[in-house]
Amino acid sequence: MRVALVNDTSAEEFSKQLLLIGNGRVAVEESSGLIAFPSNFCNFVSSKDELINEVFPNIIDNHKNKKWLSERAILTAKNKDVNDLSFVIQNQIVGTLHTFKSIDCVTNEEEATNYPTEFLNSLDVPGLPPHNLQLKIGSVVIMLRNLNQPKLCNGTRLVITKLMANVIHAMILKGKFKSDEVLIPRIPMILIDMPFEFKRIQFPIRLAFAMTINKSQGQSFSVCGLNLENACFSHGQLYVVCSRVGKPSALFVLAPDKKTKNIVYHKVLY
Repeated sequence: MRVALVNDTSAEEFSKQLLLIGNGRVAVEESSGLIAFPSNFCNFVSSKDELINEVFPNIIDNHKNKKWLSERAILTAKNKDVNDLSFVIQNQIVGTLHTFKSIDCVTNEEEATNYPTEFLNSLDVPGLPPHNLQLKIGSVVIMLRNLNQPKLCNGTRLVITKLMANVIHAMILKGKFKSDEVLIPRIPMILIDMPFEFKRIQFPIRLAFAMTINKSQGQSFSVCGLNLENACFSHGQLYVVCSRVGKPSALFVLAPDKKTKNIVYHKVLY
């Protein structure tokens, strides 16, 4: 679908190459277990800074253009890379950096002595906002909870328009409710997938100039960067991330030696 919509002469070959990756039919080197990308499949970059500059060129001026922001993102496999890239990009935006700290506690008061507040504050868990949430007006964020379905759901990307102590004003970037202004309050979030339950009261958002590959599923971009310094680690991730765009000129890849892992379980496909 993405390929059909771009109306580009290179798109047809790109779609065939995507299917080869998705079906696990790109030759794997026996010594390393890596694949080389098909020829003319993407644009390679040599550093994170170059990747950022290709995907978000002249962001100091362009970040005021909401359509421009909605059409691009950098994708990577691990949350740590997402956070690092997003902070670097946000720092390029001129403006005051606002800090919002969460209130953390264990749900079972009897365990409070075992898990002091300082320890809970230090936890940075996937699916939860950070204790120390730092934002600027103009920053791109992603929702981590369903607040007002179907308008404001987990995975919705927004741009910050106003920052206040107890509420954040933001504009939805894509989808049916594109350009709608919304209010995001602090809410309690309880994490149970740990040896203990703890509650974090915080705005349910994270920076999203960069995103994980899993979070990007179902989204389309006009320009997409791919950081593969930490390679894909589950079935079909490489196909998913490369198929967020419809033509090779829109895909920028940072990969050591221009090679990466392509994990495909053939029994799943056939």
